[in-house]
Amino acid sequence: MSKDAMTPPSAARTGLSAAATLTAFTVVFTALMAITYQTTKPAIEASAEAEKMRLVNEVLPESRYDNAPLADWIELAPRAELGFTAQDDPARLLRARKDGAPAALVFEAVAPDGYSGRIRLILAVGADDRLLGVRVVSHKETPGLGDYIDPKKDRNKTAPWIRQFDAKGFAEVPAAEWLVRKDGGRFDARAGATISARAVTNAVGRALRFATEQRDKLYALQAQSSLPVETP
Repeated sequence: MSKDAMTPPSAARTGLSAAATLTAFTVVFTALMAITYQTTKPAIEASAEAEKMRLVNEVLPESRYDNAPLADWIELAPRAELGFTAQDDPARLLRARKDGAPAALVFEAVAPDGYSGRIRLILAVGADDRLLGVRVVSHKETPGLGDYIDPKKDRNKTAPWIRQFDAKGFAEVPAAEWLVRKDGGRFDARAGATISARAVTNAVGRALRFATEQRDKLYALQAQSSLPVETP
């Protein structure tokens, strides 16, 4: 006699009922998840866009542009002059414009040689090749020592360390002097925490050179296209 023949009818019905219930539950749960996703997706996307604009506006005053920088972007393959490696994902460079004319480039760079690892930065470089602002996006520098590179952690709220780059370009500071004073450059560092400042200063100088040398090409490329990989 087969095993199926030995199964009581009531047990078979119970098994079928449980399977049907589980299937129905799965269908309903999946539908609810889909509805929830579709309902919350606009809010999630809006929140992400708001966070991106918050970062942009930290380095680029809103009065300097009248376009939508998040819609006017080009893609940058990982570039050594910006501190990225071949393993990094492509990054976006945003173009700000005022009355249709170039106003600023906003992009990320990396200082690979921080005291505790990589320091990610966001910069805005004006059409006049001067820095409008620099901010630290993420870092692992020592709390209370090297983390003053982040203005949120800098105890000097009146004149945060990172603001010394504002309005500086190669016309004000020659390329060879984009170093901390300890290395013969123009920029200050806090005693006992030179490594963090050195890493950021060097990275900012390299990023400014990239934006200055590639300026015309970066503004001219069609929106949402890619900058060809080449040595500047």
